[in-house]
Amino acid sequence: MLRRSGLSLGQYFLRRKNRAGFSWYLNKTKMSRPIQARRLEGLDKNVWVEFVKLAATYPAVNLGQGFPDLPPPDFAKEAFVKAVGGENIMLHQYTRVFGHPALVTILARFFGKLLGQELDPLTNVLVTVGAYEALFCCFQALVDEGDEVILIEPYFDCYEPMAKMAGGTPVFVQLRPKAAGAGKLMSSGDWQLDPAELASRFTKRTKAIVLNSPNNPLGKVFRREEMEFIADLCVKHDVLCFSDEVYEWLVYDGKEHIRIASLPGMWDRTITIGSAGKTFSTTGWKVGWTLGPDHLLKHLRTVHQNAVYHCPTAAQEAVAQAFQRELDHYGKPDSYFVQLAQEMQQKRDWLVQSLIAGGMKPIIPEGTYFMMADYSELKSEVPDLPDSEEPYDSRFIKWMIKNKGLVAIPVSAFYGTPHKRNFDHLIRFCFVKEEATLKAADDILRRWRLEKTGP
Repeated sequence: MLRRSGLSLGQYFLRRKNRAGFSWYLNKTKMSRPIQARRLEGLDKNVWVEFVKLAATYPAVNLGQGFPDLPPPDFAKEAFVKAVGGENIMLHQYTRVFGHPALVTILARFFGKLLGQELDPLTNVLVTVGAYEALFCCFQALVDEGDEVILIEPYFDCYEPMAKMAGGTPVFVQLRPKAAGAGKLMSSGDWQLDPAELASRFTKRTKAIVLNSPNNPLGKVFRREEMEFIADLCVKHDVLCFSDEVYEWLVYDGKEHIRIASLPGMWDRTITIGSAGKTFSTTGWKVGWTLGPDHLLKHLRTVHQNAVYHCPTAAQEAVAQAFQRELDHYGKPDSYFVQLAQEMQQKRDWLVQSLIAGGMKPIIPEGTYFMMADYSELKSEVPDLPDSEEPYDSRFIKWMIKNKGLVAIPVSAFYGTPHKRNFDHLIRFCFVKEEATLKAADDILRRWRLEKTGP
């Protein structure tokens, strides 16, 4: 009868208004086998997706997600405009899959000098879709089933899921706060690794350690002696290092950024990761890179060519021109890297005073454009938040967004599950914001304090 009517099975049941039959048809078309790959189990939640949505839903001052709301340098914008509006039509087409020739050439020159290492632009540099893809390539290319990866807590939140997706096992070691001294604010430098604890994490199964200096969310800049201790352990145990250095130019108070790949024995076992988004305040361009020996990068290239294959050409050209400009001005007062650090240090100091005025205890960052703060003294002002498996800092920020109009990020998101609740009295703020944004946040914090203490 179906053949004579020309109806599909679904249409037939609709025509007959046979609801039970149509439901049976729909159920039969659903897949009965598991759909989700096992490597994704437990990795569906993402702090950025959740809190960016909240920030967009409520009228709030956003000191949460780490993106500048101030313009990038004029020379970078001009380079991008020239790339997309100039006469070179090939900048609108595919370029070299592992990195635009102009960009890998200048990156090799620029960072070769900083690393004290002659870099081949074709084999020692890989351009990626932001530092995020660079990290993903590291884990997928170099971490195998059963491998252990050491993560230093607090760590940027994507490290753990990326390690697990590669089949690896995250192994955690904590930076622990030391007493700052009477009357002093705590600094990110007061958070240190326990050498014996760190050494105990290296086993026969350890494949890599992820190092993030300057550290997000803490802002710690690892000292040379700390780097040397980590390097010695890597050499002793034949372990790789994924060195996330995206905030390398944002270092304050005369601190020095040490590149671990420059230390003895480390070039051959280190992948160094950088970001144009953090370097030139252009996070939306999504241009990143890895630097390292060919025997490591060749495996990252395999992942890259079978994942995204290629990065946007015009953005790579603009970043190349921006680096050329900085190479010509390196170390001089008019260097953007010098000026950016000076500007961000001023913004950092402003936010410190705002947080103190609001009743929080900031932890002064030595680098990055993030600041952690202890909000414990404000808990008494907050109505009892429903207890749940969600860490308190996450619930507190949701309340703060809705009731105070201020966005931050929970620090518990930067810890492994066993330790989240140990640090849920801390939240993270971002200060790479224009003056008006920081002023609006300052007004909220000072008004909050007045509501508690009165005029």
